Amino acid sequence: MANISSADLACAGTIANRAPGASLVGEANVADFVALLKPRVMSLVVFTGFVGLYLAPGHLHPLLAAVAVLCIAVGAGAAGAINMWYDRDIDAVMKRTQNRPLPAGRMAPGEALGFGCVLAAASVVVMGLAVNWVAATLLAGTIAFYILVYTVWLKRRTPQNIVIGGAAGAFPPMVGWTAVTGDIGLASLVLFALIFFWTPPHFWALSLYRTGDYARAGVPMMPVVAGARETKKQMLLYTIVLWPVALAPTLLGLAGLVYGAVAIVLSVLFTLAAVRVWFDTGDASAKRMFAFSILYLFLLFAAMLVDHSPVLAGGIGHFIPGLGSA
Repeated sequence: MANISSADLACAGTIANRAPGASLVGEANVADFVALLKPRVMSLVVFTGFVGLYLAPGHLHPLLAAVAVLCIAVGAGAAGAINMWYDRDIDAVMKRTQNRPLPAGRMAPGEALGFGCVLAAASVVVMGLAVNWVAATLLAGTIAFYILVYTVWLKRRTPQNIVIGGAAGAFPPMVGWTAVTGDIGLASLVLFALIFFWTPPHFWALSLYRTGDYARAGVPMMPVVAGARETKKQMLLYTIVLWPVALAPTLLGLAGLVYGAVAIVLSVLFTLAAVRVWFDTGDASAKRMFAFSILYLFLLFAAMLVDHSPVLAGGIGHFIPGLGSA
């Protein structure tokens, strides 16, 4: 008799509780395959990867730049798809994720795994052949880190899952940087650090108002293991640690004073958001902080773009030498 995994049993149980007559595995449509890519997460990953590519010294043909960004997007989506395949058992018992294609029964696990693996391999090979193999190797490491280190090893074992696993989401600017330069520079490590230290307060804000979900799924998120108070303290401390990290691009000459001013204002607001969470006994402040945290990171990276090239023609000239010159 074939072995049936706990993941498949959990998915089947969830589907059995749906409308009478619902089939165990339905026909997946295009929207389901898109959902596997975690498009909302991917959009921020792609943007930070593009900024890393844009800020890097040197020039890259616009077509190759587009290919590099596409490879980052596809690689991120592939990691998300394989993550959904592996986590289909806990997704089935969490309200936030029950309607994903696998726990909802709209797609077979093998389809999701195959889809993710093909995209992962394609993104790395195309990056290597079209751009350079240093960027391709770093992209492969990013995908492997998210799947093996975060999803398989850390997520279900330690409340530090987000702290360590957050490195996966911090690699894209480095991949973009290496696509242009062919090596990893100090500036790209600063971009990495910015996302790395941003991730814990960002994700813990979500986990504060989703504690019940994580508890039911047996995922040892910080609020489940250490309680809300300790989580709020850690969030506040991380927003303070972010101050020098957010200012580092200006201090190191990667960005100028415009970015520095924006970074100070945004860091003050992020810390104030954490203070409000500290004093709030409900979920409202945590929800607002989670939403603001996304805006915080987006605006920081957008400010680097503006600061680096305030004139549009100069920005295009970054990729096409001489276009923005007088």
